[in-house]
Amino acid sequence: MEQSHEAIIPPDEWEIVQLEVARRKSQGRKYSGHSIFSSRIICGDCGEAFGSKVWNSTNKYRRTVWQCNGKYKGERRCTTPHLDEETIKVAFVQAFNSLIRSKAELIRNCRLVMERYTDCTKIDAQLSRLSDEQDVVVGLTRKWVTDNANTAQDSDEFMVRCREYDARYEELQGRIDELEAAKRERQDRVKRFELFIRAPEKHHGELTEFDESVWLAVIDMVTVMPDGKLVFRFVNGMEIEE
Repeated sequence: MEQSHEAIIPPDEWEIVQLEVARRKSQGRKYSGHSIFSSRIICGDCGEAFGSKVWNSTNKYRRTVWQCNGKYKGERRCTTPHLDEETIKVAFVQAFNSLIRSKAELIRNCRLVMERYTDCTKIDAQLSRLSDEQDVVVGLTRKWVTDNANTAQDSDEFMVRCREYDARYEELQGRIDELEAAKRERQDRVKRFELFIRAPEKHHGELTEFDESVWLAVIDMVTVMPDGKLVFRFVNGMEIEE
């Protein structure tokens, strides 16, 4: 029952988490980190993700840094520097504030893109046609089996025809799966844009401090360059260099 009581988890946070799970799956990587920075910070030298490392874990100088996971793999060392979380947070606040200085135009452009991704008419038409074709294949298969039960056919010919029908059905199913995945990707992108738009709408002015919910809603990827500069790529495709 919707709207019967206050949500335990804010709806926006729920949507962000579901989209993050889908995003990680689509990238084909395995993640064990629970940090909001996991999977979003990428090395601009070798392309590996940054992971958290604990330095001086047994003494009072203990601290957590983020470093390229491929830094010490192979013969050539990755040249990107390590980062501490405060550096990432400060740079993000600056990049986000730079992004929303033209908030009205930003939101207007996002809504135009959302309209394009919301229209799944062509995909739905293809799905309907392929589903109808699958029904035809199923009907032919049943008829072939029934005919064979009533009048015994050559066993080899019977099996060859059955395999042909099965192969055609699986081919159609493969195309349906691809189209459904494409449709889900479009729907997820629309949701991401909705959350992206809400983030600056909730902040009438610029951010004064790091906000986890804003980070998760607006950041697609952060690339760390060898000189230490950060390039923020937002969900709408815009990039801002620190």
